[in-house]
Amino acid sequence: MATVTETPKPTLEELLRTTDPARRRKDILMRTLITSAFVITMIPLVSLTWTVVSRGIGRLDGYFLLHSMRGVFGGMDAGGIYHAIVGTVQITLFAALISVPIGLLTAIYLVEYGGGRPLSKLITFLVDVMTGIPSIVAGLFAYALFALLLGPGAKMGVIGSVALSVLMIPVVVRSSEEMLRLVPNELREASLALGVPRWLTIIKVVLRTSVAGLTTGVMLAIARVIGETAPLLITVGVVDSINFNLFDGRMMTLPVYVYRQYAQGLVACSPDDTSCVADITVQRAWAAALTLFLIVMLLNLIGRLVTRFFAPKIR
Repeated sequence: MATVTETPKPTLEELLRTTDPARRRKDILMRTLITSAFVITMIPLVSLTWTVVSRGIGRLDGYFLLHSMRGVFGGMDAGGIYHAIVGTVQITLFAALISVPIGLLTAIYLVEYGGGRPLSKLITFLVDVMTGIPSIVAGLFAYALFALLLGPGAKMGVIGSVALSVLMIPVVVRSSEEMLRLVPNELREASLALGVPRWLTIIKVVLRTSVAGLTTGVMLAIARVIGETAPLLITVGVVDSINFNLFDGRMMTLPVYVYRQYAQGLVACSPDDTSCVADITVQRAWAAALTLFLIVMLLNLIGRLVTRFFAPKIR
C-alpha cells in the first residue's frame, strides 16, 4: 500500500510571496508602524531607567540602606533611607490588606451576583468615579476622616494606608472584574451541575482559574500607589527617625523622602550652579528613587512567580 505523504504547510513568508503586491505593501507598512510604535514606547522607558540607575547607583550602598536620617543635618555626607523603606513597605502592605479583600469581593459581586441590578450599576458608576480621583483628594479625605476621630493634626501611618487604599480599590475592582469575566461560563455550569454550592464554585473554580490575572491586577494597584507623594505628605508627614508602629506617630516614605531631599538640594544650589547634581541631598534623592524603582521591580517579580506556580496547569 502506498503511503500518503503530507504536504508541509507554507510559512507566512511563503504565503506573502504568493499574494498580490498591494497586500504585501500593506503588510510591510503595518509591520513598520507596529515596530516604530514599539521603539517609540521603549525610548522613554529606557531613558528613565538609565537616568535613575546612573544617578542613583553611586550613592546606593549598605550604609545608605541600613541607616536613617536621625542626627543628620544639612549636607552632611551621611544618612540613609532605612526609615523610609520601613514606612513605605508597611503603609503600602497595610493599604493592600485593606484594598484587596474589598476590591475582590466587590468584583465577585458585580460578576457573579450583580446581574444588571440597580445596586450593581451604582457600584460600577462609583468605581469609575473613584478611578479618576486625584491623589491629593484621597489624602484630604483620609486626613479629614481621622481628624474627626482623633482630632486635627493627627498624622500616622495608618492614615496614609487609608488614603492609598482609596486609590487602590477601584484599580483592584476593575482589574479583578475583567479577569473574572474571562472565566468561561461552562466551568461554572459544570461545577454547579455536579451539586457544588455557588460560593464553593467561585472559590475553587472561578478564583482558581483567574488567579494569574488577579495577581497581576493587585501588582498594578500596588505599583499605582507606592510612588504617591501628595497624600502621604498630608496624612503621614515627615520624620527622620525609624518608626515601626503604623498606629503611633509620623512615618517617612520613599516618595516623600525623594521629594524632600531633592527640594533641599535645589534650595542649597544657586540656579546657575551646574554642579548641583553633586550635592549630597540630590544624590540621596536619586538613590532613594532607584530603591523605589527596585522595590517595584521586586513586587512585579513576585507577582510573576505567583502567577507561574499557582495558575492552572494546561496539559
